[in-house]
Amino acid sequence: MKRREFIQQASLGTALVTLGSYGLQSFATVNKTSKITILHTNDVHSHIDAFGPEDGRNANKGGVARRASLIESLRAENPNTLLLDAGDIFQGTPYFNYYGGELEFKLMSKLKYDAATIGNHDFDNSIDGLYAQLPHAKFHFISANYDFSNTIMDTHTKPYHIFIKDGIKIGVFGLGIELNGLVAPNMFKETKYLDPVEISQDMTRILKDDEHCDLIICLSHLGYHYRNGSNKISDLSLAAKTKNIDLIIGGHTHTFLPKPTVVKNIEGKNTLVNQVGCYGINLGKIDFYFDSDKNKSANGTSIIV
Repeated sequence: MKRREFIQQASLGTALVTLGSYGLQSFATVNKTSKITILHTNDVHSHIDAFGPEDGRNANKGGVARRASLIESLRAENPNTLLLDAGDIFQGTPYFNYYGGELEFKLMSKLKYDAATIGNHDFDNSIDGLYAQLPHAKFHFISANYDFSNTIMDTHTKPYHIFIKDGIKIGVFGLGIELNGLVAPNMFKETKYLDPVEISQDMTRILKDDEHCDLIICLSHLGYHYRNGSNKISDLSLAAKTKNIDLIIGGHTHTFLPKPTVVKNIEGKNTLVNQVGCYGINLGKIDFYFDSDKNKSANGTSIIV
C-alpha cells in the first residue's frame, strides 16, 4: 500500500488480537479486568511544529502541541498508560541544527515520555553530541544491542526497564540498527553493534523467566521490512525468529501502518509489530487487556495528529 493510502486510513485501522497461545478471537470472549495503553512515536526527526496548510499530503498534521493535547486526553481515559519512542528523535528541521537536540529532549520530557531507544540519526551530532543533551531527557534510554562500554555513553542507557501499571509488570527492551554504512565511524566511535536476534533471546529470557513480566515490548529501530534477499534483520523477521515478545514498536523505515501487523513467532504465537510513519504525523495506540489469569489481548490503531 502506498504511504498516502496508509495515512488516509491511519485513524481507521484496528487489530483485534489475542496473544499467547490462544490464537485469534473476539475480545468479547475475554474477561477483561486490566487495561494497559501503549502510546508510541518513531522517526519524529525534530519536527516540532505542525505542517502548514500548503504542505501537500501532510498539510495541517503533526506538531508537538497537538500531540501533547492528544496524549493528555488519552491518559485521562486510561491512567495506566506508557509513552514510548523508537528512535531518530534528531535531525530534519532547523531546530536540531540550532539547538542540537536540546529542544527535542525537553519537549519529550514535558510530554512525559517513559522511554526511548536510539536511532542512527541520533548520532548526527556524534555520540558526544548525544551525550551532551542527556541532562535534558527526563525519560529512560533503552538499548540492549549497542555496547557503549568503551564510550562516553557507558552507563547512560540500560538494556531494559520494567514498568508496573495496575499490577501488570511490563518489560521494555531496546534494539538499534547496524550503524556501519549509515553513520560515519567517527560519529559513533567504539559503539559495538550486537546481533539483535541473539540479544532479543537473552532479553526475553530475562524478562519472562527471571523478572516474570506479564507484557514484553521491544522498542526497535531495525526497520519494518526489507526486500527478499536482504540479510538485514527487520521487525518482521525478528518477530518470526524469537519468542515471548508481545509487541515490537518499530522505526527507521518510516512505514505508515493503519494497524499492527500480526506475526507468528517461533512458537506459533502472535506478536504485534507496529510503526507509525514519521515526523509526528501519527500517534500509535495499542490497548492491552488482561483477564484475571493474566491472559492478554490487544487492540491497536494509528491516530492522525
